[in-house]
Amino acid sequence: MTSPSQQDVTSSVERALALLDAFSSEHREMSIRELAARSGVPRSTTHRLAQILVDWGALERSRRGLRLGVKLFELGTLAPSHTTLRDAAAPYLHTLHEVTKLTANFAVREGNEIVYLEKINTRDLRVPHTRLGGRGTLHATALGKALLAFNEQDEAGLAALAPTLTPITSHTLTDVLSLRKALARARGEGVAYDVEESQVGLFCVAAPVLDRHGHAIAAVSVTGATALSQAQKFAPTVIATAFAISRRLNAGGR
Repeated sequence: MTSPSQQDVTSSVERALALLDAFSSEHREMSIRELAARSGVPRSTTHRLAQILVDWGALERSRRGLRLGVKLFELGTLAPSHTTLRDAAAPYLHTLHEVTKLTANFAVREGNEIVYLEKINTRDLRVPHTRLGGRGTLHATALGKALLAFNEQDEAGLAALAPTLTPITSHTLTDVLSLRKALARARGEGVAYDVEESQVGLFCVAAPVLDRHGHAIAAVSVTGATALSQAQKFAPTVIATAFAISRRLNAGGR
């Protein structure tokens, strides 16, 4: 009996990862047929790999078919940098939520997106919003703009973002010049805003969490109703929260 070649192993791993990547906030449970269609993996291969992932704990069976398993959550909590950031931010985020009575968010950058590491939701937020572990765009979110504004951004870097500046709503910034102006304003004021740019019916005000060199390693924000005047009212509290998190992280030698 011949052993599988390196190419076969690599192909199987890539397909297994494609199955996991097919899940999203809109597709939390899927049948084998749906999973194969969304991942692009042949149905027979999907069936075989899904069973392996179920046995390992990455997937689990549900009424509709399959969903992500608890093993992935367990592994996610071991990611060192994100765990350290989340642990440092959590108490301040809870305080921010209590003081403002708004949804408090904490996110980091991954490529041309942000990933929400922590989120304290308010019951009054009736407009659908992002979830913990979810992703958002850099250019359409206050969190993303805060991360961009407080990192070194040369013209080449901003130009590279141009193809990703797609409209999420009619208010989304979709050109580099507008984004550059927004980032300059954020640097001057210490906060970035999103007023219905990523979600109609919502505003967001965000401030960067900075390392010892003044570069953004994360961002914190609050989300609520739509008026810019309301967002500006919460800016000092968000800035103070981001500063407190930065100070805690830097005191720890990060």
